[in-house]
Amino acid sequence: MNDIDSLIQQQITQWPLAAKNLAALDQVQTRTLVLSPGETFTIQYNPGRITSSTAKTDSQSIGQRPCFLCAKNRPAEQPGLPFKAAYEILVNPFPIFPRHLTIVEQQHLPQRIHGRMTDMLELARELSDFIVFYNGPKCGASAPDHFHFQAGQKGLMPIEEEWSHLEKQLIFNDTEVLVEAAVHYSRKCLVVEGQHPESMVHWMEKIIGCLPANHEEKEEPLLNLLAGYEAGLWRIYLFPRGAHRPRQFFSSGAGQLLLSPASVDFGGLLITPREEDFDKLDTDTIRDIFKQVSLSDTSWQQLLKDLQK
Repeated sequence: MNDIDSLIQQQITQWPLAAKNLAALDQVQTRTLVLSPGETFTIQYNPGRITSSTAKTDSQSIGQRPCFLCAKNRPAEQPGLPFKAAYEILVNPFPIFPRHLTIVEQQHLPQRIHGRMTDMLELARELSDFIVFYNGPKCGASAPDHFHFQAGQKGLMPIEEEWSHLEKQLIFNDTEVLVEAAVHYSRKCLVVEGQHPESMVHWMEKIIGCLPANHEEKEEPLLNLLAGYEAGLWRIYLFPRGAHRPRQFFSSGAGQLLLSPASVDFGGLLITPREEDFDKLDTDTIRDIFKQVSLSDTSWQQLLKDLQK
């Protein structure tokens, strides 16, 4: 969509908050950790993300604040671009990427991916320079009461480059869709690739339907999604979750680490809003955190068996 860059430039010119935070991205610190050959993490120290990383997403807290994604509550300086009949594309004023968008449902509807996979694929095709991502409730969405996607420019999450080199288990393959699972990876990950949206949606719905139920507040299964489109081919990464946040998040003193993994973190770009967390993250801690928040080994093996039936 050619209007995206115009929207970003307009926001830089007319919205001081967006201009300040986008400019601050030029100063963020990053470092790289290698977990194993072919698997790396980029750690980003981004103090502007502290509100999102520590957001209270319980029903009581959400009920006590106005929805910041509803049009009536957004700043007057934050116009958007329409997408289909249901969505509006906004510039994210607290960015992780130099080009970071939030795609908001125009109605105040809860964060549920059911029935919206086709929208995600169409969005990835229209925003072909971006990776579109979805954070489920209790999986990094700081506004689980209002449906939204996000999108960040391609090339900044390590998984985009390393997936093709990883060891994978074949789940399904025909002329329309390829489904594979990562092997010996720090995160549980399934990837669905194809050129036919109907087949991809079918498989995404099948996978989600096989995930362990999340009985808390009758929400959808715990998951994160990344989706990209290039040269006629879609690729969707699905990360099934076992928990919202690791125990380190709730610790006190020196043991505390304010890392609340969402889609971008599962993609290999770890966002740390505090400098002490940026400094002390190491490979063992990263492995431990993703073991806690990813689907358990037992549930993962059961999922793979169910998908091959």
